[in-house]
Amino acid sequence: KPTSSIRLACLPRLQKDPKLALQLFKNPNPNPNDTEAHPLKPFRYNLLHYDLIITKLGRAKMFDEMQQILHQLKHDTRIVPKEIIFCNVIGFYGRARLLERALQMFDEMSSFNVQMTVKFFNTLLNPKLTCGKLDRMKELFQIMEKYVSPDACSYNILIHGCVVSRRLEDAWKVFDEMVKRRLQPTLVTFGTLIYGLCLELRVDEALKLKEDIMRVYNVKPDGQVFASLIKGLCAVGELSLALGVKEEMVRDKIEMDAGIYSSLISALFKAGRKNEFPAILKEMKERGCKPNSVTYNALISGFCKEEDFEAAFTILDEMGDKGCKANPISYNVILGGLCKDGKC
Repeated sequence: KPTSSIRLACLPRLQKDPKLALQLFKNPNPNPNDTEAHPLKPFRYNLLHYDLIITKLGRAKMFDEMQQILHQLKHDTRIVPKEIIFCNVIGFYGRARLLERALQMFDEMSSFNVQMTVKFFNTLLNPKLTCGKLDRMKELFQIMEKYVSPDACSYNILIHGCVVSRRLEDAWKVFDEMVKRRLQPTLVTFGTLIYGLCLELRVDEALKLKEDIMRVYNVKPDGQVFASLIKGLCAVGELSLALGVKEEMVRDKIEMDAGIYSSLISALFKAGRKNEFPAILKEMKERGCKPNSVTYNALISGFCKEEDFEAAFTILDEMGDKGCKANPISYNVILGGLCKDGKC
């Protein structure tokens, strides 16, 4: 029985092996062995069929095969592709750090007769961010303005690129341009700037910005903002302020992750206040936050720096008992401490 259009839309979803899914797509109705049978008509693919197989191949990083399907789609004159398909393709290339292939997709867009919106350009900015190509992000931004007007998301991506490239002053220039264009900054905008300030250990400015975004822009900080502040404060030795920020999170019922608690545990050891870490672990348990390898490694590192290797090994054993697998960092910290102490 010939495969129907609906059935072909279901089969790739059910088929876990992308190679078999591709085979089904290419040959949905193989010719029967009976040589006298009439040949079947060419299968009439629809947009959903193309979307499903492109997604399947992209997730499997079968990029050459994905390009072959895109080539077939280009020449299937019955179908007008949607922009989202190409956004997904660029996303696959971006996650694989294949920037040139993502840019090639941009060059080929006109041949698909697809109108590009700001969403497409924002998607194209992300691979450049992933690959750390800030200057090329700025070039694309200029090209983008010939087609569409950048939105808040566009500026947020560019600000993020500046911050991770450790070019914070450039990030502020982008922010100023964003405001000049009367685009409303978002929580993502301010969260990225606060992260950048904390990365540069400019925590006083970060704390002031947190207050400003609530007072001036009526934007409520989220867990990511508080995490940046706590890590930044711990890094500059302002443990009391960090603990105060944590209490603010508790008061405002903002969820805390193991990363925040791990930063506080490391800071307690560094400040000579290791006797306070059990209270942190107790709070984690009460708030339903399970310690992870980062938390245990913070404890192991703290005890090793104090040359309390027995306690460090106890924590290592506890990791296994609690179902948290030790990683190379766990062992390297202990071995490093033992060697430094002349015990290896």
